[in-house]
Amino acid sequence: MTATNTIVSNIAAIQARIAAAHYLFCPSAPQATLMAVSKTRSAKEIQLALSAGIQHIGENYLQEALAKQAELQNNAICWHFIGPVQSNKTRDIAEHFSWVHSVDRAKIISRLNDQRPSQLAPLNICLQVNINDEASKAGATIEEIPALAELVLNQPRLRLRGLMAIPANTRDPAQQRRNFAAVRELLHTLRQRFPRAQLDTLSMGMSGDMEAAIAEGATILRIGSDIFGPRAAAKPD
Repeated sequence: MTATNTIVSNIAAIQARIAAAHYLFCPSAPQATLMAVSKTRSAKEIQLALSAGIQHIGENYLQEALAKQAELQNNAICWHFIGPVQSNKTRDIAEHFSWVHSVDRAKIISRLNDQRPSQLAPLNICLQVNINDEASKAGATIEEIPALAELVLNQPRLRLRGLMAIPANTRDPAQQRRNFAAVRELLHTLRQRFPRAQLDTLSMGMSGDMEAAIAEGATILRIGSDIFGPRAAAKPD
């Protein structure tokens, strides 16, 4: 099978899984958006995903992403930054992405707002929550999220959309659902506290747990290797 057929068929298989999970768990809800996570993948591979109907591309490494954006600039792509946000990279992120999913500090919020070009639409923000308090993972604590949400809501060039989470790795579907339910409940708390905010996004769910994420209200699924195949070695950013 050629690379083209593999990527196209992989996307079709994932879309079928998404549709089946929605039918089973939440048939009346809008179908979750499939984001292709393309870290270490080439612009050509991304182009193949676009040909299969993908519109949302997630990147973890800034310099790698900027090179791909330059190569694919004639394509209608919604670019999402999903990797750790370092202070020295906020300007390029603010200038070249439509979404940032990994915001977890007040300093980053202020810098993204100050560096977002005024001629662009507000930058869509998801706050990353470390839902299981894992020392090895980034993200704010549950207790820190409301204050960070309020800070984002007070920035004119940012738009708070919701939460992102990478829960503890488990193959137990029941535990997966409990983890994602905690994220959903936190978003519900934010909606009650900030009723005028456009809090419509739960960025959660990857290849091994997308069904559990959909069952608990995921709106954006982040899928990489199940689309593009085994991950290549990462390049320094």
